[in-house]
Amino acid sequence: MNVGRNDPCPCGSGKKYKKCCLDRDQVRDKESPATAPTPPAVVGELRRALEEREFTSLQEAQGFTTRFMHNYNRRPEQDFAGLSAEQMFHLLHEPWESPQLLTFATRLPVPPEAPLWRLFAFLADAIGEKGLKPTVTGNLPRNFCREAALAFWGEEALREQTRFHGINTEGDFSELHVTRLVAELAGLVRKYRGRFILGRECRQLVLSAEGGVAVYPRLLEAFIREFNWGYQDRFPELEFVQRSFGFTLYLLQRFGDEERPHSFYVDAFLRAFPQLPGELPPGRLMQPEDVVRHCYTLRTLVRFADFCGLAQVTPVSDSIFCSDFRVRKLPLLDAAVRFSS
Repeated sequence: MNVGRNDPCPCGSGKKYKKCCLDRDQVRDKESPATAPTPPAVVGELRRALEEREFTSLQEAQGFTTRFMHNYNRRPEQDFAGLSAEQMFHLLHEPWESPQLLTFATRLPVPPEAPLWRLFAFLADAIGEKGLKPTVTGNLPRNFCREAALAFWGEEALREQTRFHGINTEGDFSELHVTRLVAELAGLVRKYRGRFILGRECRQLVLSAEGGVAVYPRLLEAFIREFNWGYQDRFPELEFVQRSFGFTLYLLQRFGDEERPHSFYVDAFLRAFPQLPGELPPGRLMQPEDVVRHCYTLRTLVRFADFCGLAQVTPVSDSIFCSDFRVRKLPLLDAAVRFSS
């Protein structure tokens, strides 16, 4: 059963659907089927509720409809891991403007421990007061990339990381490359007169004893809001995976104290958004759901939560082909992001 143009709008406004949310829902359906509402189910329940009551006026019926939809949108949904439809809407579309649901720290209570921050600290130290001259292609110099890799991984891990290909360019050290891009997006690093330099405010913060507590939140925000998570990963665009970051943070906050297999979070994601695989055409080597699963694991768990220090995502084996992980929340998540109880 579809929502008719002349039916009451599922949003509870009391207006007809065609004069209220029809156009908005059509746009939202086009932008992302995964986030499209399911008006037929809502209207079906509303119709049954209306049939069970008698009203003396249209105004009374509209008031009942408004209250019904208000309560409907606020009740916890099992498929959303206890969030309501209203809360999920805010997480997906207004995460930075929903302080009643979650807030992001602008200053941490403790110094951050995260790969993203460590690499930025290496970069900021190398730039210093004099700046750092880029290569002719505009990247970080090779010697610095190698020094940063050694400091980041250590000798033994570096040998393992580079056994098939050495670090000859910035792109060969992808974590550093991403850090530099994110730092530029955050306005912390820029090029000026042929050199990488730190912004004035950033330079003052980095030189202070507690620079990380103020700089890390800006890196995190730029990583979430500005950086393209699909950069260089060869998966389909699937922009919705990045847009749903707030739901993943909620899952980690709620369930992350106990170490769990990464499939727990992937299953929760697909349970909340089962329509997402339908955005992809059937593949010759992998079914759409498997593509979404692998994409979510890489982009959200490994390259976001782990890299930003919000969760520990550990491979279950040392094999370079390992695709199974154990996931546990880290203290930085509670310091950087707070959900309202």
